[in-house]
Amino acid sequence: MRTALFDLCRRYADAHADRNGLVVTPVSGLTIIRALHPAELQAAINKPLIAMLLQGRKRVTTGSRSFEYGPGEAMVIAADVPTSSQIIEASLRHPYYSLVLELDTAILRELQDAAPAEQGDTPCVGIEPINAEVTDAAYRLARLFEQREAMSVLGEGLRRELHYWLLRSVHGPAIRALGAVDSHSGRISRAVAILRKDFTRTISVEELASAAGMSVSVFHQHFRAITTTSPLQFQKQLRLIHARHLMLTDGTGIAQAAYAVGYASIPQFTREYARMFGAPPGRDMRVAKASI
Repeated sequence: MRTALFDLCRRYADAHADRNGLVVTPVSGLTIIRALHPAELQAAINKPLIAMLLQGRKRVTTGSRSFEYGPGEAMVIAADVPTSSQIIEASLRHPYYSLVLELDTAILRELQDAAPAEQGDTPCVGIEPINAEVTDAAYRLARLFEQREAMSVLGEGLRRELHYWLLRSVHGPAIRALGAVDSHSGRISRAVAILRKDFTRTISVEELASAAGMSVSVFHQHFRAITTTSPLQFQKQLRLIHARHLMLTDGTGIAQAAYAVGYASIPQFTREYARMFGAPPGRDMRVAKASI
């Protein structure tokens, strides 16, 4: 079944990938990533997701932990966690393919009682083999990518089924917490939503703690435990990642990108950018564009 899923995703990706290797499927929150060669290190703050690797290899670092995974394995990120990742195995003959599903908290909330998970604490980021039930549901969903009428009737049910089997997986407890309104993950996610939406403005910790329904000290403790970073650092990384996107994708100048994401000082922007990406903006753009 895994081979059949790979064949479906490969054919669809080869026909629909954009210049960056991103493939948007007809299913909400479901994309395919294709790469024809090993890539540079990428920084991101991912939304909760599962990335099912079909071919190639990838290395991911979050905090002090590093993971490397390959075909038949999936990376589960059950929180808004800053990561550094790099595709380390890909070629023209054997491209990298990954099927990525953003986890839908509304669906998880609806399935809380229908999909009891194993008890116990699991980390917010981890690697696990793709189990047979997840593979089967993903395959049946991929079969509908180019069948518009069938997708409109069956697609949402299969997307819901994928979430059900993920809740029954090894990482079920961590994923389940995303859908629980009063869980620490659920509360912190409300603050994260504010940071993602308004990262260009100055946001006080008091405002974020209030949104999470926590005192400032408790909020700090749980925010760092779940996201591996502080609220200020989280916002800073969002700004820098967006600024890099503006420069690389839209051709925005360094100063304009810095001001657009909320920086008032270009030297400060340059220092913090180099600290995060390993090179100042100008040099990083030259290397990145040459790679593309």
